[in-house]
Amino acid sequence: MNFLKKLFGNGKVELNGSTYNFLIATINDKLNPIDRSVIYGDPLERFLKENNLGEVTGGGTMQRKNGEIEYIDIEIKLAAEDINEFQIKLIIEKLESLGAPKGSVLTVEKTDNNIEFGIKEGLGIYLDALNLGEDVYKNSDSLFLSTEIQKLTNDDSEIIRYWEGQSETALYFYGASFEKMNEAIKNFVSEYPLCKGARIEKIA
Repeated sequence: MNFLKKLFGNGKVELNGSTYNFLIATINDKLNPIDRSVIYGDPLERFLKENNLGEVTGGGTMQRKNGEIEYIDIEIKLAAEDINEFQIKLIIEKLESLGAPKGSVLTVEKTDNNIEFGIKEGLGIYLDALNLGEDVYKNSDSLFLSTEIQKLTNDDSEIIRYWEGQSETALYFYGASFEKMNEAIKNFVSEYPLCKGARIEKIA
């Protein structure tokens, strides 16, 4: 959380004599900045304003050394000086309804409290991007692969989450149960050429 503190300070900012309280939603979702806004930032902003709770004032993306996205965060400025449990509950429920996975954390900057939230579990499949042979890469359809796994895992996302590294390409899927998703794709992954030697990880 030191990273977040450096970005956003101690949670209280004086503007024209008023004190504003900030929340930081660290969401365990591997989204690029544009998709972060579409999936979480914009809908949350509308929700906050419609309910007079506050507004979204920023966001960020944390990457690992190899460039893979580790998590995203969203900064929320509350409209009231006092923070209550009902406000927190509403915001968490909204983020979960938008698909926030397990392992997400809401930080109340004023009190430095961390509240874990998230419902969905995540599955990452890491494909060999170097050693499968030119014919495999040429004749395989990565879009078909992604959409087929989405169907099998019951991932209802409107976007395809992915990352392209130097030696592997990752696809990310979110659903009710990692174990059930993993079981559902087992036969397909074992047969589809582009998945040869792929590794599967639980990411949420």
